Amino acid sequence: MKIPVPEHIRKLEAYQPGKPIKEVERELGLKNTIKMASNENPLGPCPGAVKAAVRALNEVHYYPEGGGFYLCEALSRYYGVAKEQIILGNGSVELIEIAAKTFIQKGLNTVFSDGAFAMYRIATLAMDGDVKVVPMAGRTHDLKAMAKAVDENTRLMLVANPNNPTGTYNSFKEVKELMESVPDTVLVIVDEAYKEYVRKEDYKSAACLLEKHKNLLVLGTFSKAYGLAGLRIGYGFGDPELLQTLHKVRSPFNTSLVAQEACIAALDDREFVKQSVELNYVEMEYLEKELSSLGLKYTPSVCNFILVDVPGSGKAFFEALLREGVIVRPMAMSGFPGSIRVTICKREGNKRFIEATKKVLKSLK
Repeated sequence: MKIPVPEHIRKLEAYQPGKPIKEVERELGLKNTIKMASNENPLGPCPGAVKAAVRALNEVHYYPEGGGFYLCEALSRYYGVAKEQIILGNGSVELIEIAAKTFIQKGLNTVFSDGAFAMYRIATLAMDGDVKVVPMAGRTHDLKAMAKAVDENTRLMLVANPNNPTGTYNSFKEVKELMESVPDTVLVIVDEAYKEYVRKEDYKSAACLLEKHKNLLVLGTFSKAYGLAGLRIGYGFGDPELLQTLHKVRSPFNTSLVAQEACIAALDDREFVKQSVELNYVEMEYLEKELSSLGLKYTPSVCNFILVDVPGSGKAFFEALLREGVIVRPMAMSGFPGSIRVTICKREGNKRFIEATKKVLKSLK
């Protein structure tokens, strides 16, 4: 290609998603492969959402409502947040990219934790901004250190709570203290993609801090607990003036008509989310017990995945499991070269992972 590429784009490393089942089976000649790489819901999609999506297919010759008015209305009722305080994204990651496009340019920076979601870095560097990466404290975000890292050129701070890929979280008290210590010239984005799975008394959504802090954007998604990752819808709660600015950068019709209708129905199906969370904790307990019996260390998680430390290279362990028909995720790109991230599945899938892990461990002796 002869088109000149800007230096900051040439240096970018593309985000590497989890390998899809069909690709692995085609490459390795496998069958009945199980994917435990992308934190997808093992129960499948929310049934009510699927029915709504099918109905909506009859109207796909129309453009969707640009800002997702009716989904924002449904989210407003569900969470008690005003419609004017809600913005939709093509997955919550698009809202991170929109914020970076809005506030970051050369000479400005984003603060986030080491060991956080890889797209935080990519979204900033794509705008030719700088990143200020703060070391973790026990595989958990060190919010006090992150606050101290802010300087006059900081425009964004990104806090994954709970965090992917460690599965750890910060208490509501810690988040509240962070907001009180960060200047209002910095937009703090609290990414709560896994909030539905958290069962900790000291955890609470940061959305209740919106009234006091106009420099706060709180993200959520339908990809995880609702099982709608393929429909690509996330949402953000923030001050109306902030959202009006973000809407200037947001692409028109960034969420589809089918996805909007499906997510409206999903919000009414609380039983599905409850079942998803219950299954997750039963199976997490099983995996933790089995991993411990194998002598493998892991990071205690409040999410629907576990970060597991393995002998040698996480990439090599991932490739060995791949040959056993089990797809997990090596985590070097997030700063954990000796670890894999394992999505919690139904019992059958979890047993296959454990049996495959036993084979790999035996081969290393």
